[in-house]
Amino acid sequence: MRWLKWLAGLFTQNFWWKLLSLGIAVVLWALVASEPELSTFAVVGVEYKNLPDNLEISSDLVSTLRLELRGPSGALRGLGEGGTRPEVILDMSGVDLAARTLVIGDGHVKLPRGVRLVGAMPPAVRFRFEPSQTRTVEIKPRFTNDQNNGYRVAQTAVSPKTVEIAGPASRVAKAGAALADAIDIPASAGTFEYHVNAYLEDPQVRFVAVPRVTVTVTVKKK
Repeated sequence: MRWLKWLAGLFTQNFWWKLLSLGIAVVLWALVASEPELSTFAVVGVEYKNLPDNLEISSDLVSTLRLELRGPSGALRGLGEGGTRPEVILDMSGVDLAARTLVIGDGHVKLPRGVRLVGAMPPAVRFRFEPSQTRTVEIKPRFTNDQNNGYRVAQTAVSPKTVEIAGPASRVAKAGAALADAIDIPASAGTFEYHVNAYLEDPQVRFVAVPRVTVTVTVKKK
């Protein structure tokens, strides 16, 4: 009989507090259950993980996808707040040199609780892979105002003269010189030194180490 008394005590001890808690829980459940379900569209960033070190994505990279999402109106209104922004994460583990198509589904999308994926646009992404390759290219300076201010560039020196680049083999093979940021020709004769950055025109080819370029320019009157 002791266990019956113990069981009865679970219900009778602090009975009114327990009843109040139950009432609050029921009210909260009713509010959530009655919240209208809506749909929305969100443009989200795409992240890549586990790409083998010896491979590169040679096809054009997809940086964003448009997702159709559905869920309670409160959850949709809170998208992007408090770290709840949706994310698309594509796992590249196990890929080889063959082309691969990934259909964007629940396994690729990280969503806040209560929100579900209806579809993605585009619904699938196709990738081509190539071996990674490095190569050394020249750094070329660029100038502006050399036709209008009465002065011209007589001599230039670039340091470093070359830089190592890396990326998909075919894109590295086609890459031209690295370009230094443009320098305005000063309206006076003399020798000037500029510290600028360099860039590559193909976004899928990168510097092995980002260079800081020093361009020394000798300017003479035309």
